[in-house]
Amino acid sequence: MSDVVIVGGGPAGLTAALFAQKNGLEATVLDTDGTWLHKAHLFNYPGIGSVDGSAFLETLREQVDSFEVERLQGTEATDVEQADERFRVETDDDDVEGRYLVLATGAKRDLAEALGCAFDGDVVDVDVTMETSVDGAYATGAMVRAEEWQAVISAGDGAAAALNILSEEKGEHYHDFDVPSDADAVFGGMADGE
Repeated sequence: MSDVVIVGGGPAGLTAALFAQKNGLEATVLDTDGTWLHKAHLFNYPGIGSVDGSAFLETLREQVDSFEVERLQGTEATDVEQADERFRVETDDDDVEGRYLVLATGAKRDLAEALGCAFDGDVVDVDVTMETSVDGAYATGAMVRAEEWQAVISAGDGAAAALNILSEEKGEHYHDFDVPSDADAVFGGMADGE
């Protein structure tokens, strides 16, 4: 069982996985590779001058993989339920369980509906931490916004969800703020080309 099960491998899902795993929680991502990012070219993502969406996604996957996130590529979630303080996500293969759930499936909201999340019109109703009406379940990106479907917004939603989960786990408000020495410790070998 993972600490956090994330359904969706676009900017929101991968960012949630990165923040969770980097800070000591085990994250599992179910990714069908259906993200809209493959149709995008990013000129409006801060820090990125210009990059093809698929190339950006590959870099993000490599970053997540470097923290040893369990990324189940090609695995589709078919249903979800909450029982005994955990979430069980059904797939065509094996079920995946976790104490927290992050839904990052773009505008596809059927899993949120199956889980019984409250809606505000056509979008999933969340608070500022991206938590839904179901304790421990989060929704991100286009699931919660009628029109603001941007990679950078989705990534921020994924980060907000993961930081709230980390705050819950640590019992105090948690910040993911690195300094240069952190980067040297984590990425020193990679920076040297090793």
